[in-house]
Amino acid sequence: MNISSNRVVLVTGSARRIGAEIVRKLHSQGMNVIVHYNGSQDAANSLANELNTIRKDSSAILQYDLLDVENMDSFIERAVAIWGRLDVLVNNASTFYPTAIEDISLSHWNDLVGVNLQAPLFLTQSCAPHLTKHKGCIVNIVDIHADRPLKGYSMYAIAKAGLAMLTKSMARELAPAVRVNGVAPGAIMWPEIEDYESVHQEIIERTALKREGHPSDIAETVWFLINSADYITGQIIAVDGGRTLSN
Repeated sequence: MNISSNRVVLVTGSARRIGAEIVRKLHSQGMNVIVHYNGSQDAANSLANELNTIRKDSSAILQYDLLDVENMDSFIERAVAIWGRLDVLVNNASTFYPTAIEDISLSHWNDLVGVNLQAPLFLTQSCAPHLTKHKGCIVNIVDIHADRPLKGYSMYAIAKAGLAMLTKSMARELAPAVRVNGVAPGAIMWPEIEDYESVHQEIIERTALKREGHPSDIAETVWFLINSADYITGQIIAVDGGRTLSN
């Protein structure tokens, strides 16, 4: 697909971290970008202003609580109204924290499954007519722990495993007009959780490349799936330095 300057992408949870890197990459390739956020308004504004300085009227921000499924159609209509179209959806927003099996509650389920799986499903449903119209695509940010559960983070792994199957299922459901693929990061950017630091070096040692990746590695893969993968759908690319090669 040859991405022209008027193509529009919505990236959820993109005010900071990997989401912001994805936004910067897609913007640098000529796309108009919608920066979605829930609570990070200052970061979203800063990112949009940065990009609009580079290219006028090329970035916008939208606030929305992705757990509010009832108003999802309205949220997507707001997104489409900005430039009159939507070509790409990147489901990047995520929640991540430990859940000891004895402490798992319904609120953990609602939050971790709600943001990591439920929201991408209903976003896909709401976006599908617009993406179909422009033969667009969806990229879901999955996780290598969808296949390799991380001890102490079972609810998160379960939710991401569901997102992996959602990717494959929607690729079949939305074909041939819309392609749906996923990117599964490995050791890319460490979660902002203090006790996760203890496993940092252990994870690095288990990667074939013996180093952690950079958010740009994810952004480049997302761009590849959008721009250069016309015959790829239903696939999840692990960007993990070879972590999934080890036991």
